Amino acid sequence: MTRKTRRIIDLSVMLDPVAKEPSPPDIRYGDHESGAVHAAQLFGLQPSDFPESKAWANETVTLTTHTGTHVDAPWHYWPTSEGKPSKTVDQLPLEWFYSDGVLLDFSDKPQGYEITVSDIQQKLEEIQYTLKPFDIVLIRSDADKRFYEENYFQSHAGVSAEVTHWLIDQGIKVMGTDGWGWDIPFSLQAADYKQNPREGVLWAAHFVGKEKEYCQIEKLANLDQLPKPYGFTVAVFPIKVKGASAGWARPVAIIEE
Repeated sequence: MTRKTRRIIDLSVMLDPVAKEPSPPDIRYGDHESGAVHAAQLFGLQPSDFPESKAWANETVTLTTHTGTHVDAPWHYWPTSEGKPSKTVDQLPLEWFYSDGVLLDFSDKPQGYEITVSDIQQKLEEIQYTLKPFDIVLIRSDADKRFYEENYFQSHAGVSAEVTHWLIDQGIKVMGTDGWGWDIPFSLQAADYKQNPREGVLWAAHFVGKEKEYCQIEKLANLDQLPKPYGFTVAVFPIKVKGASAGWARPVAIIEE
C-alpha cells in the first residue's frame, strides 16, 4: 500500500514594516540582552544571573487588524447583516474556515480589471468544476508579487458586487484574493465616483455584506504555487480579536499526494 504524502503551501504574506501596504506593521525587536534586563526587573534579579546575560528575545508589534493577510468579518462591511447584528471576527463559526479550496486564476487580467459573473462561470467551465456550499474560493491576480512595490495596493484585479452576490448564492461563505482588497482598487472607485457620483460605486462588493453574510480573505500569497485548481483543502482560521472587524490569519493549502 502506497502511503500518501501531505504538502502544505503557505498562502500568506509576511508582516514586514517595509511592505508597501498602506498600513504596514511597526515592529520593535528586543534582543536577548534586553530580555535579560527586562526579566531581571520583573523578578528581582540581575541580568548577569542569566547565562551570558542573555534571556528571552521579544518583539512589540503595532498594526491594524487589516494589516497583512487577514479575514474580514461581516462587522467590517456594515453594523448589520441580513437584518441582524453583524458578526465580529471572534463570533465566526470555525467550520467556515476549513474546507475544500477552489482556485480561479485571473492573473492574465490587467490591474484594475473588475471580474464579472460571466468571467467566473467561464473559469469554472474551463476547470470543469461546480461550486458547492462552503467551498473556499481563491481569486488569483498575482498582486502578491508586487507586495514591495509602491503601487501594490492598486495593482490587483478586483471582484464585482455581482460576483460577490453570485458566489454567496452558491453557498460560499469564505472567499479570498491575493490583492490588497476584494473590490477593484479604491483609487479607481474614487475616480469613477468623482466623475459621476452615484450609489453602488464605492466599496460595492464589500457592501454586499449588508444583505448577505460572508467573509473575505485579503492579501493572500503564493496562489501560483497551487498545482491544481481544486482537490486541495484550505485552512484559514482567523485570530480571535474581541469585537473586531478582522483577524490576522496564516492560510495554508493542504495537498494530499
